[in-house]
Amino acid sequence: MNRFRSIFLYLVLILVSLGLLAGIRGVERSLDDQVAEHRLRFTGEIRNAPPMVIFTTVAIGSFRGLVADLLWLRASALQEKRNFFEMVQLARWIVDLQPNFAGAIRYLAWNMAYNISVTCSNFADRWRWVNEGIRLLRDQALLYNPEDTELYTELAWIYHHKIGNIMDDANLYYKNRIALEVMNIVGTRPDWPALAAAPADEEEFRTVYGPDHPLWVALNRAGYVDYTAFYRGVMSSIPPTLPPAVVAELRGDRELEQQLTNYFRALRLREILKLDPREVVKINQKYGELDWRIPDSFAIYWATRGMAVAKDGMHIECDRIITQALHSSFRFGRLLMIDEKNFESVQIVPNLALVDAVYETFSEKQIVYDGADSLYSSFRGARINFMKEAVTILYNYGHFKKAEEYFQKLVKEDGPQKEGNLENFVMEQWAEGVRDAEVRKASEVISGLIFRGINYLVYNDPDAAVASERIARYVYRSYASYRGTEKRVQLPPYNEMKRAVVERCLNTFPPELAAILKARIAAEQAESREAVADPAAETAAPAAPNRK
Repeated sequence: MNRFRSIFLYLVLILVSLGLLAGIRGVERSLDDQVAEHRLRFTGEIRNAPPMVIFTTVAIGSFRGLVADLLWLRASALQEKRNFFEMVQLARWIVDLQPNFAGAIRYLAWNMAYNISVTCSNFADRWRWVNEGIRLLRDQALLYNPEDTELYTELAWIYHHKIGNIMDDANLYYKNRIALEVMNIVGTRPDWPALAAAPADEEEFRTVYGPDHPLWVALNRAGYVDYTAFYRGVMSSIPPTLPPAVVAELRGDRELEQQLTNYFRALRLREILKLDPREVVKINQKYGELDWRIPDSFAIYWATRGMAVAKDGMHIECDRIITQALHSSFRFGRLLMIDEKNFESVQIVPNLALVDAVYETFSEKQIVYDGADSLYSSFRGARINFMKEAVTILYNYGHFKKAEEYFQKLVKEDGPQKEGNLENFVMEQWAEGVRDAEVRKASEVISGLIFRGINYLVYNDPDAAVASERIARYVYRSYASYRGTEKRVQLPPYNEMKRAVVERCLNTFPPELAAILKARIAAEQAESREAVADPAAETAAPAAPNRK
């Protein structure tokens, strides 16, 4: 009897155990499905980490969370004491201990870029902290968490808002430093398709240039015994350039020289700024040729990377950054000049080639998130505001046909405009802010328009120069007619204002630009004398600007 009871008990225990195992297996499958669906990671599952980080997480084990908490408390105390440099080291240790704790890393990066940076009065110190926040996200956090969309969003936002905007007094310094970083790697006018076509790393390089390739013989003759020595020789110059000894040994093979240069510059771009030229080319093909010396281009890049890893390829915050940065790139997306010595000024003009991409992207995102017929979509409201700006900017730059196209789109989307037609609309946009202004403010606006026209003339954009001159004259007449003839609010004659601006430009422009301006003025004066000398020209109507 006792034996029968024992057997029965064993059978019951076996059945219960099997049932529990089956239940555990079901729970495990459910958890695996959720991990796959939400792209979660298990604690301690670290990819791409250096050996020291892996050793730390394994050796300390579960205690690393406690150590990280203690470091958090210490970091908070250090911030209150304004001991920021030690705090940076603690932030790096926290990342090493808890590399998958993305929320904490985002806070640390934001704190450096926004809170700590503004405690510094020196712009170079501010840039150091903003850059530390970028590097923490870009070089560490995304290395360990390449599928975390929120990290991409935070990084893109720093580029767009902190660096690209004008809220920080040091924004011009930041913009100069970003532009120099890019130019020190790929030069002023990089050939992005050629950079994208270059090998991505040493392994691909050795595949393309196998052991029997003549390159290795040329390198040995030039004194470079292996790839590492060649790498160091090229990377020692800014931007990376082939050493003269190597160029001499290649015996005039210009194509190979350019391919090697492209490879090392693309490699440097991946190493320092973590930009993949192949992704850059895709973005340029989608939106138009971006100027990658502009911070908003970086914002678009990182937000695009975030979209690539987002669930179902949708993430509204990334999409908002992309649309806002594209809009900003249209308005201020082409770099003309930076201040490489003092970082105090930067000359940026609109990137007019992006106009259609901005409009189409706003429209596409409205359909995705709010529906094509939604009248209350934030994307629709942003698109209408963009069209109003686009009409004015396109007209200002002499692209009259494109300005008319977008004015008609604006009328269709937002109803008839009170100004009636394109020219009235544009002129009213400028004149409205000047009519009630003080004489000093009106003078500044008109002089600014004249100065802008001179810059367009110097940079060989005559249509934009003509458009800017027309607007300056219209604003001048509008102010004069509105404020009457009262002497205390009268402006000097327009020609005197223009002459003063030209003289100031000749005295302050760099010598090479001043020489170009003198040549342009001389050419215009010669044309004017010829027109006066030609009797037929006296009765001819003035030529209209080239309507693009």
